[in-house]
Amino acid sequence: MANSEIQVADDIKARIADATSVPMVVVDPITDRILTANAAVARLLGVSREALIGRPFSRLHPGQMPALIVFCEAVLSLGRYWTRDLKPRHALDEEVKVEYRGDRLDGDGVSLVLITMIDLQEQERRSTDAVANSFWTSGVAEWQRIERVFRDIERENQLILRAAGEGIYGVNAQGLTTFVNPAAEAILGWKADELVGKDMHALVHHHHHDGRPYHDQDCPIYAAFRDGAVHTVSDEVFWHRDGRPIPVEYTSTPIRDRGVVVGAVIVFRDVTQRKEAEENLRTALAEVQELRARLERENAYLKEEIRIGVNDRGIVGRSEAIETLRQQISLVAETDASVLITGESGTGKELIARAIHDASTRNSGPLIRVNCAAIPRDLFESEFFGHVKGAFTGALRDRVGRFELADGGTLFLDEVGEIPLELQGKLLRVLQEGQFERVGDDHTRSVDVRIVAATNRNLKTEVKVGRFREDLYFRLNVFPIQSAPLRERREDIPLLVAHFLTDPGRKGRAAEIRVSEADIARLQAYDWPGNVRELQNVLERAMILSRGGKLHIDMPSNEPAAARLRPERVHLIRTEDERRRAERDDIVAALRTARGKISGPGGAAAILGVKPTTLASRIKKHGLRQEHFRIGPERAL
Repeated sequence: MANSEIQVADDIKARIADATSVPMVVVDPITDRILTANAAVARLLGVSREALIGRPFSRLHPGQMPALIVFCEAVLSLGRYWTRDLKPRHALDEEVKVEYRGDRLDGDGVSLVLITMIDLQEQERRSTDAVANSFWTSGVAEWQRIERVFRDIERENQLILRAAGEGIYGVNAQGLTTFVNPAAEAILGWKADELVGKDMHALVHHHHHDGRPYHDQDCPIYAAFRDGAVHTVSDEVFWHRDGRPIPVEYTSTPIRDRGVVVGAVIVFRDVTQRKEAEENLRTALAEVQELRARLERENAYLKEEIRIGVNDRGIVGRSEAIETLRQQISLVAETDASVLITGESGTGKELIARAIHDASTRNSGPLIRVNCAAIPRDLFESEFFGHVKGAFTGALRDRVGRFELADGGTLFLDEVGEIPLELQGKLLRVLQEGQFERVGDDHTRSVDVRIVAATNRNLKTEVKVGRFREDLYFRLNVFPIQSAPLRERREDIPLLVAHFLTDPGRKGRAAEIRVSEADIARLQAYDWPGNVRELQNVLERAMILSRGGKLHIDMPSNEPAAARLRPERVHLIRTEDERRRAERDDIVAALRTARGKISGPGGAAAILGVKPTTLASRIKKHGLRQEHFRIGPERAL
């Protein structure tokens, strides 16, 4: 054959390949290259022929290399093979549903693979069109026969259709309405003669409930006479004649005549009331959850109130230490500054915290106390921040943490020095940002809490030895308050005795009890290592033992305080550098609280109990600048 004849023959083959609507491609499985492809392949994949030829065939099948190798090996071994497991990627990055039919091409010692791609979606559309065409081509007699089928259904079930509370209508294989019962008319707002012969989907099922168009090829009602299966849907809408959506549930059942599906009967009901009931139930459950959370908070608050109610609320005394304490409480209560109360056990640190809360603008909110020394180490995070159900073994339900309970109020961290070091960072984050997550939850919650902390430890020493974070210490110690021990304000003992003896809620006998001056002298002579708490316990015991209205005081020791050795009392000795640093820290804290104000009410001098001129001299001595503190405590040194 001449070269010109060969060229003409090849050109004819290429034209035939391009003219066919079946996508075809020739692949070299050894080099993984596409040798040629017809125009139908390019249309199917959304790319040009030029872009396909010479391209690795595997690039059309990302992530499918094992299946691709198996298919090619099967074609080369068997000569012919097919699969639906391979799905090439369209240029729009979508999978194309195809069936691969492979044939081995042998020649010149090389075996190639001819792949014919069958578009499954196109095949399905053709099948549907073929069914529809069979009705169109069957002539008038076929149409009349199908109409008789639906007329027979309507006539034979007339009593049922009229009595049924559900809406019922029929559609033929083209989606045209054949009959409508009265309940459907009432639900949809259309008359039967307005719907019969019309496209039912276009009239009542044209959009989803969210407003998206509802294409008829996606409609489960029409699917019944396409696939011959019953379709039940419980969460869609039909559209009323006036344009409002009607929540419905429906069943579309195919109708067959002589084994051929000719349409479907749809039974539906209006579930508006049920949907409203479900929504009301969801709203009620949400309200119950919110009420439960609020009741938990209120319960914790009431428990706190009851617990505090059995203690003495008043700060009793007229000593210089008490007057200074009252002044400090008055100054700091008006702010939201963190307060660190230090002092020995039994000196009333919790009473100071309550006095600060009661005098603040947060007094309408709760004062929540956390005894950090009483919480097991592994429960600290749950106690502070709460947890969700299943967060750990034993977490049988959601639990609100102390920070959430104190939202809008004050959180009193008693024995704050006992907080584990690994939790101090999380506590610092809440103090800085007001945000946290419950244990086992990734939802960030926000709270507005004022922090008052108390400790009988020397936190500066704890910081030095690495048991307490320095940044957390400075965050808590914005306004330090020292709770004086009872031995340093002995002149308050008579007032405290009178307060405890006249308290209507005291333990012991309710009869009036007298106390002599000798008893007061004995009480003042004692050193009170347990402070006010020990004094209260001694008086309660004395009231129980009293006879005839006379107090019988059984002191732990009758020796005067001056006559006893006190080896258990160790005074912390500071170096000169430590003393200067402590003085500077106190001045900085006072200036932060007063926002740089030195003299006058609320000034730093009043807070520290020194003259303004003295404070000004010390500020200069420590190299501090007053104006640094006028921009707010967060930016001050």
